[in-house]
Amino acid sequence: MSFIIEMFSYPFIVRAFIVGVLVSLCAALLGVSLVLKQYSMIGDGLSHVSYGALSIALACNVAPLKVSIPVVIAAAFLLLRMTEKGLMKSDAAIAAVSASALAIGVSVTSLTTGMTTDVNSYMFGSILAMTKDDVILCVLLSCVVLALFIVSYHNIFAVTFDENFGKATGVKVSFYNSMIAILTAVTIVLGMQMMGAMLISSLLIFPALTSMRLFKSFKGVIVTSAVLSVVCFTIGLVISYQSAMPAGASVVLANLGAFLVFFLLQKGKELLGIHPAS
Repeated sequence: MSFIIEMFSYPFIVRAFIVGVLVSLCAALLGVSLVLKQYSMIGDGLSHVSYGALSIALACNVAPLKVSIPVVIAAAFLLLRMTEKGLMKSDAAIAAVSASALAIGVSVTSLTTGMTTDVNSYMFGSILAMTKDDVILCVLLSCVVLALFIVSYHNIFAVTFDENFGKATGVKVSFYNSMIAILTAVTIVLGMQMMGAMLISSLLIFPALTSMRLFKSFKGVIVTSAVLSVVCFTIGLVISYQSAMPAGASVVLANLGAFLVFFLLQKGKELLGIHPAS
């Protein structure tokens, strides 16, 4: 108990915990839909776009979040339109945008500020990167993301599993696909400072993949993903504090550990002839 009290006596840990829990929740909920729609790598692509935008913002001495949020949202729309209109397959579109944005970011950085500590923190994450203003903005936007997901839950369920059936029942499929893309873009940007461009996509993918080992219903996977994401983030933050590891890496390792545990439980149930829970 004294260890926990000591840990949370530091303001940067409190800021990291608040933002991390909210971003983990947002990422876990959106990640289920993205994984089921076979669009999970969009997180990786958008994180690279965010890195490019952040590099330009730092070079111009502009607030990073205010630049990266609209740029990443625009990139999410671009990826969505490219795949909807059949210009490129989703994986090719993500790879093209991802590589281009990362190259732009690295080029701008090398020509201006150089690979400074600030830039490296956005690449690999740092719990020291969160300011009080960043926390306020993250809390507000995370609450908006969570509220929109909860309100639109049934429509998101429809577009996740069967877009044609959704259209037949009056669901505005294009609108809700766009909304998922926008919410994902916002979540990626909010988690960038702590998780880094290289690791933020793991928050979208791991909780969904892990919960799918034991649960088959959409609601069951959603709830389990949310709980797992928060628990793994908390464990990762504690590991980061204890071992002085980057927070992003320790959170990913915690998620990997949870995935392996659930995978072994799934195999154990299969051997015993127990069907996954619905």
